[in-house]
Amino acid sequence: MVSEATPPAPANSANSRSSFFRQSGWLMIANVAGGALMYGVHFLSKVIPEKEYAVFGALLAMTMCIPTMPLQMVFAQQAAAALATGRVRQLAGMFRVAWLGVTLVWAVGAAGILLGQDQLITRWGITNPAALWVTLLVILASAWLPMFLGLLQGKQDFLTLGWAMIVNGIGRVGVSGVIVMVLVGHAAGIMTGALAGLLFALGLGIWQTREIWLAPGEPFDRCALLSQVVPLMVGFGSCQFLMAADTMIVKAYLSENSQCYVAAGTLSRALVWAVGPLTAVMFPRIVQSAVRSEKNNLLALTLVCTAVLALLGVLGLWLLGPWVVRLMAKPSYVEITTQILPWYAGAMVPLCLANVLASNLLGKSQFRVVLPMVLLAVAYGVTLLFVHGSFVQVLQLLGVFNLALLAVCAWFTFRPQPSNHPSAPG
Repeated sequence: MVSEATPPAPANSANSRSSFFRQSGWLMIANVAGGALMYGVHFLSKVIPEKEYAVFGALLAMTMCIPTMPLQMVFAQQAAAALATGRVRQLAGMFRVAWLGVTLVWAVGAAGILLGQDQLITRWGITNPAALWVTLLVILASAWLPMFLGLLQGKQDFLTLGWAMIVNGIGRVGVSGVIVMVLVGHAAGIMTGALAGLLFALGLGIWQTREIWLAPGEPFDRCALLSQVVPLMVGFGSCQFLMAADTMIVKAYLSENSQCYVAAGTLSRALVWAVGPLTAVMFPRIVQSAVRSEKNNLLALTLVCTAVLALLGVLGLWLLGPWVVRLMAKPSYVEITTQILPWYAGAMVPLCLANVLASNLLGKSQFRVVLPMVLLAVAYGVTLLFVHGSFVQVLQLLGVFNLALLAVCAWFTFRPQPSNHPSAPG
């Protein structure tokens, strides 16, 4: 059970670095294992029609636009701050209100999608409407899961956080494989597997955080909460939009060979997931250090490690990417996918680094960076609607805007900042 009275004691610098690398290492192992398992569903592209694989890619991108990363970071920040200040009961009350709110927002959005499903089915070439219906449930589970993962991250239970990633992958690839290979399902079958994996991980997260969300609630300052939650949601949402929006535009406007773009995107976005554990471990520590007015060198350590790993990942994709594509996909995918893979992988590197800087800024409640991030994301979305002449052009645009995001975050990180420490709502 979490103690409300005694926040965790700060560790000395050597122990902090040791635990940082130990916890980051475990999350990387879990991330790689879970990611490899979830990536296994893409091998099913060899046994389903190419158009069905492209539909799956578009539906998957649709779920990626759900603000999973912002939600997780919001609850990680709130949990870390509440545990550092002994306000667990306020956290419990806030969490239950937010859980209900997220569910209601999903219900409204799902109703809107169902009302306009005919146009969406026609635009994306969906042959089985069940694929869209299952995707709506995937979206709900995708909205719930980061809330509980955020609690795990905030209380620094990285062991369970890692296992949640792994069981998500096991459920996804196992159920998808059975449905596609045995029951001859296509995009709808793979999305059903995605739903199963999310439910497995969700069950683990719900159980391991029950001491928080089942705790007696106390009133909290809703205005103070919103003043923290809204910038976190919008800021991290801007990063996530830059990572996911291109696939949906490609599916809508460059549908020919879009399955090749999906394959290249899956491999390239793996860079972001691979280095994500470093930021995941850094973030709650940054929050707690800000609450306690402590200093540490976690940002520099995380930034250097992220840069090294991301560059090694890009080099690996450039060298081994063609072999991986031949292994996972049909021969017809190989030529186009390998041509655009270097562009896609290169565009992800500045996004990886920007995520680290943005997490540091938002963890310290330095929210002045949020408006430029939002304006950049809006500009990217508008530009993408009009500039999409080819796969390479889309990826060049993605790279330029990711570099701009990195520049914005770097400017706000390394210039002198006024003190603005976060506090739990109370």
